[in-house]
Amino acid sequence: MKQLNKRQEAMLLSLKKLDFLNRDQLQTIHKLGKVRNANRILKELSPYLESYREEYSTIYYLNAEGRAYVNSEKVRRKNPFVNHTIMRNYFYIFAKCPVEWNNEISVNDGITTLVTDTWFKVNGKYHFLEVDSLQKMKENRAKVKNYLALFNAGHLAKHFGYFPPLIWLTTTELRRKQLKELCKELPCVVYTIDEIR
Repeated sequence: MKQLNKRQEAMLLSLKKLDFLNRDQLQTIHKLGKVRNANRILKELSPYLESYREEYSTIYYLNAEGRAYVNSEKVRRKNPFVNHTIMRNYFYIFAKCPVEWNNEISVNDGITTLVTDTWFKVNGKYHFLEVDSLQKMKENRAKVKNYLALFNAGHLAKHFGYFPPLIWLTTTELRRKQLKELCKELPCVVYTIDEIR
């Protein structure tokens, strides 16, 4: 296996951590400069990557060689949830690429269990992130009900000294209003993808 340079390794590690990234996201995270330079670097990494075109963007993820290089056992494949992941990764960039960033984490206070899209830490404080891309509002309601149960039980607030704020990332102004209304009893912020991209 060819030895890669630090930036190339860092790019593979980003894909290990974040699952799927489009070219713009890789450009931003790894400061690849102009499109031409980004394309050249990604071409050099092609033995380690799979890619496909989606609307106006190319999406990248690790192939078997890439997974072996960064010691990742998680196999990624093109699926209907890739856009959800790409949205989540725009928030990762917006939050200035937190070191503590964990996806699909189960949170349990002994009574209520929920799987949060992302659990991350910024400015010394933990946050929940939920991405609303394809879900029905009914699914979001069920999730908010679980967050309210966690909030009202008070165990997390006791443990951290605060209840970790819930952040939603959604697609439209209408959905933002609906989510804000659903979460009015929680410490919560709702962004649209156009605001943060």
